[in-house]
Amino acid sequence: MFRISRCIAACLLLVGMGTAAKAADRAIVILDASGSMWAQIDGRPKLEIARKSLRTALQSVPADAEIGFMAYGHREKGSCQDIELIVPPQAGSASAIVQAADSMKFLGKTPLTDAVRSAAEALKYTEDKARVILITDGLETCGGDPCALGEELKAGGVDFTAHVVGFGLTDEEGRQVACLAENTGGKYISASDEEGLKEALAVTVAEADPAPEPEPEAEPEPAAFNFQPTVVMAEGGEPITDGNSWEVYKAQPDGSAGEQVSIEYGDYKGNLEPGDYVIRARLGEARTEQRVAIEAGKVAEPLFVLNAGTLIVHPRPSEGAEISEGATLEFEYPGGEATEYGDTRVILPAGEIRIKARIGKGSVSETVKLAAGETVEKDIIVGIGHVAVNAYYTEGGEKADNPGIGFEVVSAKKSLDGTRESVAHEYGPDSQFQLPAGDYVVVATLGFAKAEQPFTVKVGEAQNVDVTLNAGVLAVSAPGAESIEILEARKNIEGNRKSIGHSYDEDYQTVIPAGDYVVVTRRSDSDTPSETKVTVKAGERTEVSVP
Repeated sequence: MFRISRCIAACLLLVGMGTAAKAADRAIVILDASGSMWAQIDGRPKLEIARKSLRTALQSVPADAEIGFMAYGHREKGSCQDIELIVPPQAGSASAIVQAADSMKFLGKTPLTDAVRSAAEALKYTEDKARVILITDGLETCGGDPCALGEELKAGGVDFTAHVVGFGLTDEEGRQVACLAENTGGKYISASDEEGLKEALAVTVAEADPAPEPEPEAEPEPAAFNFQPTVVMAEGGEPITDGNSWEVYKAQPDGSAGEQVSIEYGDYKGNLEPGDYVIRARLGEARTEQRVAIEAGKVAEPLFVLNAGTLIVHPRPSEGAEISEGATLEFEYPGGEATEYGDTRVILPAGEIRIKARIGKGSVSETVKLAAGETVEKDIIVGIGHVAVNAYYTEGGEKADNPGIGFEVVSAKKSLDGTRESVAHEYGPDSQFQLPAGDYVVVATLGFAKAEQPFTVKVGEAQNVDVTLNAGVLAVSAPGAESIEILEARKNIEGNRKSIGHSYDEDYQTVIPAGDYVVVTRRSDSDTPSETKVTVKAGERTEVSVP
């Protein structure tokens, strides 16, 4: 077993996979989207760490690497079948995977064994080389045997490997899932905090491209470099020797960049064959290039001026609030755009910078003037409040702790046609919303029960909003019935009853508003349906048995 820190270690395995993908190695990343991912590490939810780490890792995956994305537990609570291949293995899938991870819910169980099997089958592991990376913060909860699965996949696969990342698992818990990786020749990695990031990088790079042991050799003569470039942020600035990159191209007759010679990093000095080159210097989002002539017996020492500055942005929900690592920051700068997340430090071309910050459903835009060589640090206040929403069958009664409950937040103000603008949706109890200041209505829906509750959001305030459904549970059992239908007891002016819902089964259970109803059952051996009157009381369970 390996022990490294934080979920980013798991995601950085993808860097190693990038090289393998060029050799027809296809992979699927499986993310644990169970409810336990809301637990915090160092004051941040695990799911935020996983999302950001996955984003970072995917930036280093080659564009032609065929990477897929699967998740479990992201659509339903209590379901062992909630497994979905969201992004099929394909080249250029990084943005689709990031979007899927950022938008998914975390609320279900942990069917990790079936998920790995599904991923292996999607990769056609019995026909082609395949790799699966499982990121989980919990153990199997759906009766699967990960150890046996590892042996099965290794025996039946052409060249199958599974890596397992235990995010916040204890040593004992880790041993229970490590066998899945070890039985396929993969690695189990324990990720617990941020302190092991350097170790994570070292282990990952070593695994992807181990360096050969150097052979003893005589002390080399000092190298003579004929190309010694310098890059600075602004005229007269200090040379940059870390974090920057150099792209070296042969120059075409028209002066444009042709064949790439190499990519170098940091304090680069080199030997180039005599000829004309196009050299690009980059740092963050800033870049500059120039044509350089290398002449025999001479040293070229060109100066590259990025004409750039440093922008440090701390996105906060409100004045004095903690920095939001879940914030999205979009930068529009002279010549381009960039997107960052959470607390951000970015190098940008000098000029007018437009920043758009988003947290939850709140957004704000600001414009900053950035001079070459300047560092600007600022807070951006998005201006939102935090709302936690729950529903209850009756006022002060039992909580509607049902994973199927849905909450929609709409604008309190109605349009001319009487409708309200939809603002946000969430599913499951304890739903959370981050909203701009204003008046809203939350609409709770569970079964056939639906209720509204108005509320007002103030910037920087957290509040709980409770919705009273005024409903109960109706459970009907009709052995041998072909169908069960629930109708309102009251007839309309034409003598008809409104149908509430029906089921083509012997049993039917649903949440329904308090009131009087008629249960109609139909059987194949009778042309006459059976009718049973029933009264449902708010906050109570009503059971009806129809012989």
